[in-house]
Amino acid sequence: MTESRCYHCNLPVPPGSCYSVVIQGQSRPLCCPGCQAVAAAIVNGGLERFYHYRSVAAVRPEEDRDLSLEVYDLPDVQADFVSVLDTDLLSADLAIAGMTCSACAWLIEEHLARTSGVESVRVNAASHRCKISWHPGRVKFSHLLSAFVAIGYEARPAGDSAAEAARQRENRRYLLRLGVAGIAMMQVGMVAIALYAGAFSGIESQWQSLLRWASLLMATPVVFYSARPFFVAATRALCRGYLVMDVPVSIAILLAYGASLWATLTGSGDVYFDSVTMFTFFLLLGRFLEMRVRHRNAHLVAGFARLIPDAATRLVAGVEQTVPVKALAAGDLVRVDSGATIPCDGEVVSGRSSVIESVMTGEQTPVTKGPGSAVSAGTVNAENPLQICVRATGRRTRLAAIMDLVDQAQAEKPRQAAVADRIAGWFVGAVLVVALLVAGYWWWHDPHRVIWITLSVLVVTCPCALSLATPAALTVATGELRRKGFLIHRAHVLETLARVDCCVLDKTGTLTLGDMRIQQVIATAGDDNATLLALATSLERGSRHPIARAFAREPDAGIAMNLDHRVGEGISGVIAGKLYAIGKPAFVADALQLATAPYPNTGAGVWLALASKDSWLGWIGLDDQLRSGARNAVERLEDLDVSVQLLSGDRNEAVARMAGRLGIDQWLAEVSPRDKLERIRELQSAGRVIMMVGDGINDIPVLSGADISVAMADATDFTRLHADSLLISGNLSSLAGALVMARRTAAVIRQNLWWALAYNSLALPLAAAGMVPPWAAAIGMSASSLLVVVNALQLSLYRSVDTSPVSRQAEA
Repeated sequence: MTESRCYHCNLPVPPGSCYSVVIQGQSRPLCCPGCQAVAAAIVNGGLERFYHYRSVAAVRPEEDRDLSLEVYDLPDVQADFVSVLDTDLLSADLAIAGMTCSACAWLIEEHLARTSGVESVRVNAASHRCKISWHPGRVKFSHLLSAFVAIGYEARPAGDSAAEAARQRENRRYLLRLGVAGIAMMQVGMVAIALYAGAFSGIESQWQSLLRWASLLMATPVVFYSARPFFVAATRALCRGYLVMDVPVSIAILLAYGASLWATLTGSGDVYFDSVTMFTFFLLLGRFLEMRVRHRNAHLVAGFARLIPDAATRLVAGVEQTVPVKALAAGDLVRVDSGATIPCDGEVVSGRSSVIESVMTGEQTPVTKGPGSAVSAGTVNAENPLQICVRATGRRTRLAAIMDLVDQAQAEKPRQAAVADRIAGWFVGAVLVVALLVAGYWWWHDPHRVIWITLSVLVVTCPCALSLATPAALTVATGELRRKGFLIHRAHVLETLARVDCCVLDKTGTLTLGDMRIQQVIATAGDDNATLLALATSLERGSRHPIARAFAREPDAGIAMNLDHRVGEGISGVIAGKLYAIGKPAFVADALQLATAPYPNTGAGVWLALASKDSWLGWIGLDDQLRSGARNAVERLEDLDVSVQLLSGDRNEAVARMAGRLGIDQWLAEVSPRDKLERIRELQSAGRVIMMVGDGINDIPVLSGADISVAMADATDFTRLHADSLLISGNLSSLAGALVMARRTAAVIRQNLWWALAYNSLALPLAAAGMVPPWAAAIGMSASSLLVVVNALQLSLYRSVDTSPVSRQAEA
C-alpha cells in the first residue's frame, strides 16, 4: 500500500489523519493542523500557483507557533499595547519584521483587509510599523498575527521585548549577509583581476577554468544567502501581481549568475561573478543603512514606553508597599522620591517639588509642583518627595495618548508618499520593458555584450531612491518636531504646513496661559462679593473652559441644575430653584430676558456679567498671563512672510490691548465660533493657506475648518482629538520652528525626487549604450539611495531658535 504524503510539506501523513484542503480542485491530504492552516491561507489568498511552480516541498510549520501567539489574547498582556476605540473595536500598533519596500506595505494591507473582523490596516513602509483595528468578538488578535506569518512576515506589538528581539535578529541577519557578500566580493575581485589580465595578455585554459570555478564557489553563497531577501520580496510581490524594485534586481542577479555558471560549465563566454558579488554587496549596504535609520527611530519611540518604571511605592494606611505599576488603580496614593520617575498620571496631594517635564513638552526647565498640581507619567521628580493620588496608569496616561498620536501619524500615508509609491511601481514596469528592448537591440547588434548591458540597465535604473525620497524625509522631520515639542498626528500636516501664509490665533488659553485669576468683583444689586463668587462658582463648576479654572478654589452656593453651556457665550442654570446666568452681557440678557448692561469702565482683561431672573447682580473681572514665546512667535512668523491675525470672543478693549502688546495689526473682538469660521473661510477664498491655533471646545469648528489646526497641550481632550497637531511644549515660538522645518522638508523631498529622477534619466541611456559595467551600476544605484537617506538625515541637524533672553525680557 502506497504511503500517503502531505501535499504541503511531503512528510508522511499519520494514520487516521483527517486534515485536508481543496487545492486546484482536488482534496489534498495534509499531515497536521499547521500545514492545513498554511495551505488554507495560500489558497484563500489566491496563491494556489505556489504549488504549481514550487520545485521542493514547503517547510513544515512549527505546530507551537500559533500556541505561542495565543499569549497575546490574554487581557493582562493586551492591556500593555491595545487601545479601546469603541465597545467592540480595539486597536494596536505592531512592529513588522521582513519588510523591504513599499510594496510589502501594500501586500500586508491587502491581505489583512480580507480577514474577517478587521476594521482597518495602515502600514508605514518607512518605519515598518502597522496600525490595525479589529473587532475582538469576530477575530482573535493571535489570528491576526498568524495572518502576517501566512504571507511571510512576523508582527509583534511595537515596543515589547519580542519586537526589540526581532529588530536585533534582523540586524544580525543583515550583518551576516553583508559580511558574506563583502568577503566574497573582495576574494572574487582578486580572482577577477587575474582573469581580466589573462584576457589581455593570454592565459592557459586550465588556469582560466580553475579561476572561474573558484569564483563560482565564492559567489554562490552570495547569490543564495546574501541576496535571498531580494528574491523573497520579488517572489512575494509577483505572486500578488505587483511590481516592486526587487524584481529587476533579482532578475539582474539571477541572469548574471546563470550566464556565468553556464560559461563556467561550458568553458565559453564571459563570467560576471565579480559584478554579482559587488552589486549584491552594495545593495545590501544601502538596505542595511536604511534599516539602521529605521531602528534608530523605533528605539526613540520605544524609549517613551521605557520611561515609566516597572514598580511604584504605594501608601496604604501610611505603610509603604512596593508594587508593580500595573497593580496601581485610580485613587491609590503613591510616594515618588527625589530623582525618581513618576509612574502615573495624578494629582499632588502632599509635598512641593520641581518636576522635569521634557518628555511631554520638550522643555528642560523644571516646573514647580505642589498640592493640587497635575503630574504626568514619565516625568521626573527633581527635588523633594511627593505624594501623588493616582488618576491614570498604562494606556490611559497622557504619555500613552501622545504615543498613540505618534503611531497614528506614522501609520497614515501622506499624499506625497502615495504619489511616490505609484510612480515607483510604474517605473519598475517601464524599466523591465526598456531592459527587454535594450536586450533585443544588443542581441541583434552584438550578442557578446547583451548580458552585461542588460544587467546594467536593470540595476542602474532600480527606483530605490525614488521610493525612499519622501518617506525618509517625512520620518526624520516628524521625529525632530516631536523632540522639539510639536506633535503631528495627521498625515498631511508637513505637506500643508510648508504652504501656510496666514496664522490665526485664539486669545484665551493660546496667547495667554489660560490660567485665569479673579482680579475684581463689582456687586450692583446689594449682594456682597462672596455671594456673587459663590453663585458664579456653582455655574462654572464642571466646565473645562479656561475661565472656569479661575473659580476652582472658590466655595460654591450649591449644585446648579439644568445647566446650559453656550459655547463662547456663557452658562445658565438653576440654583436653589432660581435661574441665574453668567457670561457675556448679551448672552445673559437674552437668557434672562433683561435689558443689556454696559461693561464696567475699568482695567480687567475679561468681564463676566452675572444676573438672576430678576436683575443684574454684578460683574467679575478676570485677567490672564501672556504665554511664553508669544511675542517672539509673532515676530518670527512675520519674518517668514506669514501674516498673523487674532480672533477672540473677548471684549474689544481687552483684545485691542493684547494685539498692541504683541504687534498684531489684524484682529477681531467679540466674535462667536461661527464668526471665526466665516473669517477663516473668507481668508481661504482669497487664496490664503490657514494655520489655526486654539485650545477650547469653542475653537473646534474653526480648527476643523482651517487647513492646519494646532491645539495647545492643555487643551480639552475633544479639542486635541480634532486638531491636526499638538503643541506639547506650550511655547508658541515652536510654531515658527515647525514652519521652517516643514519648508525645509518640502525642499529636501523636492531635491530627493529630482535627484532620483535625474539620476535614472541620465544613467539609463549610458547603461543602454554599454558605457556602464554592472559593478558600476550597482555602486551608482546604492549611492543614489544613500544620498537620498543622508539628505533626509540632514533635517535632524536643524535647530530652531528658541525665545531669546532679550525677547523674554521684552515680553515681561
